[in-house]
Amino acid sequence: MAEILPIKAWRYADAYTPIMEELTAPLFDVVTARQRKLLYEHPLNSIHLSVPQGDNASEQALNTLNSWKSNGVIRQDMKPGIYVYYQYFRLPGEHDERCRKGFIAQIKAYDWTEDIILRHENTIVSAVNDRIDLLKTTQIQTSPTHGLYEDKDEQLVGYMDDAIRNPIYDLEDYQGVREVMAIIDDPQIVSHFIKVLSDKQVILADGHHRLEGAIAYRKAMEGALPEEKWKGYDYHLMYLTNTSGNHLKILPTHRLFYGMELSHDFFLKEVSEWFEIKKFGDPEELGAYAFHKTHTFGLVMGEESYMLQFKEERMGEINSHLPESIRNLDLVVLHEVLFSRILNIHIADQRTSEQLAYERNFSKCISEVRSGKVSFAVITRELELEQVLEVCRSGEVMPQKSTYFYPKTLGGLLFASIKQDEFEFEYEAFFK
Repeated sequence: MAEILPIKAWRYADAYTPIMEELTAPLFDVVTARQRKLLYEHPLNSIHLSVPQGDNASEQALNTLNSWKSNGVIRQDMKPGIYVYYQYFRLPGEHDERCRKGFIAQIKAYDWTEDIILRHENTIVSAVNDRIDLLKTTQIQTSPTHGLYEDKDEQLVGYMDDAIRNPIYDLEDYQGVREVMAIIDDPQIVSHFIKVLSDKQVILADGHHRLEGAIAYRKAMEGALPEEKWKGYDYHLMYLTNTSGNHLKILPTHRLFYGMELSHDFFLKEVSEWFEIKKFGDPEELGAYAFHKTHTFGLVMGEESYMLQFKEERMGEINSHLPESIRNLDLVVLHEVLFSRILNIHIADQRTSEQLAYERNFSKCISEVRSGKVSFAVITRELELEQVLEVCRSGEVMPQKSTYFYPKTLGGLLFASIKQDEFEFEYEAFFK
């Protein structure tokens, strides 16, 4: 099953520890244009590696990386370790603090067909190609993807709790989340982490584009370095959390639609063939609506808002080829009926359609509609973790941007090199 290794991480030099909040950045697929502009102003912010600027962005990232290495901005830990990573957070309206516990390690970039890392959603092609190019050029991984493993006995949490008492970083990020990181480099304890994961499958919670890029790079490099047992290009940086005894929260991702050619009245008429439509009093109140019923959505169009409830008697007309675990999911129904059947964008084409966008921030959905930039917004409800697990086990995938695991991991806390001379170590010692 899953093979993990400790990391000889590159990290900002100790002199920069007091200003780590200025050097970290959101993940490439969630950082906003405004955030980028602000972060780019700091010449040492990690965004220069994760979302580089310019016409030849990947080469620019490589130049920055080499400069930081030669000038001692970042240094490599010569002793490989497991990086314990705790995120302390509250959701809106909550008083009690939550803590998501996990650790960062290297994991083999298993192909999806190997059924060791299981995905649950489709990807957007352009974003994958961008990640492949950046990885190929720089051979550095700037942020971990997020994987889930199932261990009801919680065999690792005691070691992590002990380590986190002596953190290397303790800071607040752009989400208002307290980010705490520590290192475990005791070979015996590291070996135990490897052993526990060795009989597990890993469910990919976040980072489908980055992992797909790593898989593509591994395939492209297959057969290279035949004399090496441990090859850097085989591995991928991942944050691993246990599905048991952990605070795993999935927030909804709403849908924005651009350039609708149908009139509002005709569109609503078409929608009414599939959904019960009820006018909703105030669009801004949809963000706090509970959405208890399955297949229920909010629709914001112009100055009006509506509640849509799918007509269950029509379920037999759609997605009959899909297993039950995915056929009934809200977003599967939404994408098949609203975007495919009514708006005539085939499911396969939705991955690359410029008419579809994905937005977690409810207020931004409202403002985009009111500005006239967006034809309409569909407000969705959150998924349950068990639903995601069922989809992964079925071998099917949900529409792109179906899940938003919160909080997001933070970029810039550490970097993992797959460049062979920086990756090399006698990892065999951890398997004895």
